[in-house]
Amino acid sequence: MVDKLPPSFERGTDGPKVIVVGLDGSESSWRAAAYASGLARRQKALLAVVYIQPVLAAGAALGASVADTTGEVAEELMGEIRQAAERLRGAFEVRWEFHTFRGDPYNGLVQAADELKADAVVVGASEQAGHRFIGSVAVRLVKAGRWPVTVVP
Repeated sequence: MVDKLPPSFERGTDGPKVIVVGLDGSESSWRAAAYASGLARRQKALLAVVYIQPVLAAGAALGASVADTTGEVAEELMGEIRQAAERLRGAFEVRWEFHTFRGDPYNGLVQAADELKADAVVVGASEQAGHRFIGSVAVRLVKAGRWPVTVVP
């Protein structure tokens, strides 16, 4: 049974060293970030907070600068994270980094987890009703089977 495990799965450490959490500003993503923060603190792991900047061709056609808009969202999220970290300084010491990637949420999180050598991925549950039928980012991450994935409601 042990011979059947892929050799790349075990990184040779006790507990996760890097926990990736997807943050898009939704309530469930903030709950996921809070959960991942506690997990990172207890495990003494690096918390990699990841925002995926969507690439929307339709936005350019409507005259909106999509890159500017998504960049502003990333800056706002980063500011909110810094404020929360400052409020909790001393009580909860967590090492964290903020990263942005471009693309659709699933492929962006896969790229982030691969590049950051994630040991675990934490995401919020989808708040969109249509995802019950076509699958959410969380379900797709779980099905990929490349990292332990925690879905926070």
